Amino acid sequence: MSDTHAETVSYVRETMLPQQEPPASTVGPVGWAKTNLFSGWFNTVLSVLSGIFILWLAYRLLPWIISPTWQATSLNECREIIGALNKPHGGACWGVISERWKQLMFGFYPPEHYWRPVLSLILLLVALGPLLFRHLVPAKVIYFSMLYPFIAAWLLWGGTIWNPIVAILGFVIIALSLKFLTSVLNPALALIIGVLLAVIWWVALAGPVAGGLSAVLPIGIEAIASRQFGGFMLSITIGVTAILCSLPIGILLALGRQSDLLLVKAMCVGFIEFIRGVPLITLLFVASVLLNIFLPPGTNFDIILRVIIMVTLFASAYMAEVVRGGLAALPKGQYEGADSLGLDYWQSQRLIIMPQALKISIPGIVSTFIGVFKDTTLVSIISMFDPIGLSNAIRADTAWNGVYWELFIFIGLVFFIFCFSMSRYSMYLERRLQTGHR
Repeated sequence: MSDTHAETVSYVRETMLPQQEPPASTVGPVGWAKTNLFSGWFNTVLSVLSGIFILWLAYRLLPWIISPTWQATSLNECREIIGALNKPHGGACWGVISERWKQLMFGFYPPEHYWRPVLSLILLLVALGPLLFRHLVPAKVIYFSMLYPFIAAWLLWGGTIWNPIVAILGFVIIALSLKFLTSVLNPALALIIGVLLAVIWWVALAGPVAGGLSAVLPIGIEAIASRQFGGFMLSITIGVTAILCSLPIGILLALGRQSDLLLVKAMCVGFIEFIRGVPLITLLFVASVLLNIFLPPGTNFDIILRVIIMVTLFASAYMAEVVRGGLAALPKGQYEGADSLGLDYWQSQRLIIMPQALKISIPGIVSTFIGVFKDTTLVSIISMFDPIGLSNAIRADTAWNGVYWELFIFIGLVFFIFCFSMSRYSMYLERRLQTGHR
């Protein structure tokens, strides 16, 4: 059969047929609909009924949503505009959003300083670049990410430029302590000494030093009180800070809960179980009212800082359990492999164990982030003007008394944009870190 060819065997082809397009019923919108909506008689019935319900809902809602009331200055004016149109389903009064959207975004922040929170948000996106899109952003941008918290705090609250600088020096003290003391002391003891020195600097020396430098070189911007913060600016400030701080704290708590040191394990377990067993509203009341009782007389502990600390601790306890679940999901062979390479505990956690555990825990971590961001609306309970608190203040105005749905729809839409973005990023990150095919 070595000389078999097309002249002797009729069913042997010497040339390939040109590649043809797949059937239209298996690709594109038609293929997707056939696979996902009409794959069987039961799914077909459900799809048709769902489509009818969506069309009925759109028929009832769209005329109400599409309402030419953006220029109205009061609820009565909205009603006059809607009444003149004879709309059977009525219409939304979007004038309240048109008139009060800046207040919903910035609270009572001075309008001439709106550029400061806007600039802080833009710089936040830059600072998150090395953390979220490491493969697209130059590595050196991480240094700006480390400085961003101090820059943002100075932009939002204002005051002298020396305040963030002396705050940064506290972390420089920790770094120098680790560098010079690690050679003669245990690394953990060197870290503890560095932290103690930094706390002494922040509590006792930073204020006088910043005040002295301000007297010599008065460089700064106008100070803004925390009570003027509000709206989504307040929610983003609390939420982003709690999210960024809760993850590293949660990782340390998860590792401490698995520690062989009884005291460390007991402290971590006690903290996690206590925080998880107490409602966040209770912690916010502690931050707002009770915390000042335990502080020395005359101490001015910023209300937003108190709330951020409590929300961060609350999120850290839940984050610790999410990370612990990821650690528990790793096979024992990963730990044995790290030991076989001669890595110490922290090296094995940093290079082998923790990257895999965090990858497994991505859905739980992002769910915790989303929950923390939405929980920032609870600060309205302690008389802070987040978007929900501002909506109550707006409805207290006689011009907008009676407006409900429009405000809550706008607030819900903005929260949805933030939370949906976090959800989509987590899905992108899961796909990017998927290594099952390798």
